[in-house]
Amino acid sequence: MTSDLLVRAAAWAAVDPDPETRAAVEAAVAAEDPVLWEWFGERVGFGTAGLRATMGPGPARLNRLVVRQATVGLMQWLPEGAHVVVGHDARHRSEVFAADTAAMVEACGGRSELLDGPVPTPVVAHHLLDVGADAGIVITASHNPAPDNGYKLYLADGIQLVSPADREIAAEILRVADRWNDLDPAVRDPEAAPAGQPPVSSETPIRSHRDAAVAALTTGGARDVRLVYTAMHGVGGEPFLAALEAGGFPAPVVVAEQFVPDPDFPTAEFPNPEEPGALDLALDAAREVAADAVIAHDPDADRLAIAVAGRDGAWTRLSGDQVGALLADHLLRRSDPGGPTHTGRPRVVACSVVSSRLLDAIAAAHDTECVVTLTGFKWVARPIVDQPESDYVLGYEEALGYCVGSRVRDKDGITAGIVAAELLAGLKAAGETVWDRLDELATRHGVHLTAPVTVRLAGADGARQRQVLLDRWVARPPTELVGAPLRRVENLADGARFPATPGLIVEYADRTRVIVRPSGTEPKLKVYIEVIEAVEGALDQATRVAEARLAAYRSAIEERLRPE
Repeated sequence: MTSDLLVRAAAWAAVDPDPETRAAVEAAVAAEDPVLWEWFGERVGFGTAGLRATMGPGPARLNRLVVRQATVGLMQWLPEGAHVVVGHDARHRSEVFAADTAAMVEACGGRSELLDGPVPTPVVAHHLLDVGADAGIVITASHNPAPDNGYKLYLADGIQLVSPADREIAAEILRVADRWNDLDPAVRDPEAAPAGQPPVSSETPIRSHRDAAVAALTTGGARDVRLVYTAMHGVGGEPFLAALEAGGFPAPVVVAEQFVPDPDFPTAEFPNPEEPGALDLALDAAREVAADAVIAHDPDADRLAIAVAGRDGAWTRLSGDQVGALLADHLLRRSDPGGPTHTGRPRVVACSVVSSRLLDAIAAAHDTECVVTLTGFKWVARPIVDQPESDYVLGYEEALGYCVGSRVRDKDGITAGIVAAELLAGLKAAGETVWDRLDELATRHGVHLTAPVTVRLAGADGARQRQVLLDRWVARPPTELVGAPLRRVENLADGARFPATPGLIVEYADRTRVIVRPSGTEPKLKVYIEVIEAVEGALDQATRVAEARLAAYRSAIEERLRPE
C-alpha cells in the first residue's frame, strides 16, 4: 500500500457528501485495505452515453461525489445560466443522485428542473425539447444489473452527445475533480451545497409524452389485440398502460410480479428482455391467456421486446431486426401517397450498421431514404437534426432500440410499443400474423437472416486479447469463406464513411456480410453475420438454403476467432 494512495483516499473521504461511502473509505484507509486499489484505480470514464458503472466508493465507482463532479464539469461547458432537466429511474440511489445533480446545477448558476418520482428515460428526452432546455440528464443504468447506475446526458437538440463534445466535457470534469478543494464552498462542501429547487411534478411531462406517442397512431386504426405486458421491474408500467388506454387499446394482461418498480430486480438478475429467462413469466402468462403477443420494456422503458407464438405454437421473442422491419413496413405503408399519414415530404429511416440490410430494401420499395449509421442512438437519431426537410419515420438498432418519429430523439419503448400494438391489431383484423408479414417481406426482398457471434474476454488481459483478435481480422480478413470469395473490406478505423471507430466490415460475393467490432460497454468482441438469399421459387426452400449458409458462416467464423 503506497502512501500516495492513502493520501488520495483520505482526501476523497474528506469531501465525500455520502456518509456511507465516506465511512467505507475511511475504514479502508485505517486498515490499509487493498480494496483501495480497486476503488481508486482508473476513474469512471465520461463518454458519449455519459457515465455508467457499479455503485460504490471512490472515483472508479459511481457515487454522489462522482455525480457532483460530473455535473459541475458539465456546467462549466454549458452556456452560463443553463437550464437543465433532471430525471431518474427507480434504481438504488437514483433519487439521491438526481437531487445532487439538480443541486450542482443551481450551485453553478444554472436553472434545474428536477422531475419528481421515477420516470421513463424517453419522458425526459421528450420534456427537454418541450421546455427548450439546454440539457437533460437521466440517472439510469437502463437494463444493467442492480448494482449499477448511470448518468445519461442529452444536449439541447435532444440527442446524446457525440465527439468532440464528449471529450470536451470529460476534460472539464477532470479539471473540476483535480481542483475540487479550490472551488466555491457552495459547490464542494458536503454541508454547504444548496438543496436546489424543489422537484416539479412529472405528471405534465408524462402526459405530454403520452399525447405525442398516441399521435403516432392512425386515427380509426385497428385496436383489438390481446397483449401480455411486463415492465421488467422498471418504471414503464403505469405510463405504458395509460398510453395504451389513451390509444384505444384493450387493457393488457400484466405480469404482476414484474410490474411494480423494484431496484433489486428479484425475478430477473439481468433485467434485459434480450437475456435468456427474462421473459419467462410473461411467456407463461401469454400461453395461459392465449395472448396475441407479449410486449416487454427494460427497466427505464427505452427498449422494446415483442414475443409471439411461432408457427409450431412455441412462443419466441422476435429479433430486433424482425421488429425493426415490421415497424418500418407498417409506418411506411401508412405514410405512402394516399396513406393516412402521408405529408408529401421526403421520408427517411435510419438504422445502425450492424442492423439488417432488409431496412434498405423496404425503404427503397417505399421511395424512402435509408441512412446507415454507427451503432448507438447518438448516431441513429441524428438524421432528425441533419435532415430537417425530411420526415423521420423510424430509426432502429438490432439491440431492441426503436425511435418512432422525431419527437423523442432516442430509443422510446413506450411509443414504439403502442405503434407495435397497432401493427399487431391490424394484422389480426386482416386474419394475418407477424409471420405472414415477414414472409411477405422475405418473398419481396429476399430472405435476410442474421446471427451474432460473441467472444467474451474479461479480466486483466481481456482488452489486449480483444485487440489482438480484431487486429488479426484487420490485417488478414479471410479471402474466402464458405466457398464465397471476398468482395469488399471496409476498415471502420479509417473514417471513410463514418466517424473513425474500431471495427471491420467484410462482404463476400454471395452477399454475406460480416462485421467485427469490440463492444463499447462490455469486455467482448462481437461479430454480426447476415446472409441474404433471393426467393426465386418456394420461400421455404430459400429459407432452408439461407439457414444452412448462416450456420456454415457461423461455424467458420467461430473457428477463426479462437485465440492462437
